Amino acid sequence: MYSILFVCHGNICRSPMAEFVLKDMVEKRGLAGAFYIASAATSREEIGNGVHPGTRRKLAEFGISTAGKRAVQLTAADYDKYDLLLGMDGANLRNMRRILGGDPEGKVRLLLDFTNRPGEIADPWYTGNFDQTYIDVRDGCAALLTRLLGER
Repeated sequence: MYSILFVCHGNICRSPMAEFVLKDMVEKRGLAGAFYIASAATSREEIGNGVHPGTRRKLAEFGISTAGKRAVQLTAADYDKYDLLLGMDGANLRNMRRILGGDPEGKVRLLLDFTNRPGEIADPWYTGNFDQTYIDVRDGCAALLTRLLGER
């Protein structure tokens, strides 16, 4: 079983988007039992809050629900719990490594590192562009799944 934690600043936009997009992808392939997928925040600002309305609306366009998701914070114990901890931007990576106490096993990466266009996923909280965030998240999750399953 693969265990994957997506991480962003507040756990209300990008990381829950990635969590539910990847869950949808593995469910559609009949692989839900082979994955444990979750998301968390580096900050405490949104803890307990639901998914941002922009993310909920964007995912609803594809029949993906985020029902029941509440923002949680990344903890040092998460490092041992997950095979991969995937941030959305460089600030996330720095904060993740600080919270986790480092990354001795090389588990902390950017989601887009799995694509042919590595880089950061912009925060739609600031940009307002949930469409572009969705495209980046979808592409990152598809490339990640392809890599994990050893497909070409």
